[in-house]
Amino acid sequence: MSEPLTEFVYVTYIISTPQKVWDAITMPEFARQYWGHGNVSDWKPGSKWEMVRNDGSGVQMTGEVLESRPPSRLVISWVSPENFDNRSECSRVTFEIEAIGGVVRLNVVHDQLKAGSDMASSISKGWPLVLSGLKSLLETGKAPDIMAIKSCSAQPKAKVA
Repeated sequence: MSEPLTEFVYVTYIISTPQKVWDAITMPEFARQYWGHGNVSDWKPGSKWEMVRNDGSGVQMTGEVLESRPPSRLVISWVSPENFDNRSECSRVTFEIEAIGGVVRLNVVHDQLKAGSDMASSISKGWPLVLSGLKSLLETGKAPDIMAIKSCSAQPKAKVA
């Protein structure tokens, strides 16, 4: 019998353009400013992507580009580097970027997560931080120090569906 799965859904509205939101996710030099990591790939379907730590200590997460339609949709598999070849450990992240009346709606769905897993718990804390940082950077030109915030144990936890 297969394990029950869960998903995390986050929607935010950003005063920006779809291209700038796309670039903030896919350009390492941009992502490093709010994520604390650079997302590295050519972003073509079938290509590998890696979340490379800013301090040069290696790769935090990795996966495969499943779908790429700049600047509106990006779908990637998500797995720790040590489990890259184990498909049963992969989850999926979908970024949907849509211009709506002068703002951009960013919809992030992280699904195919094992319910109750460390990964599900981790991403439910991480995505709100990362996406709030992305929004702050695009709207104000400044992003919070996500690594300092992540080390704070008082951070609230989002609810995973």
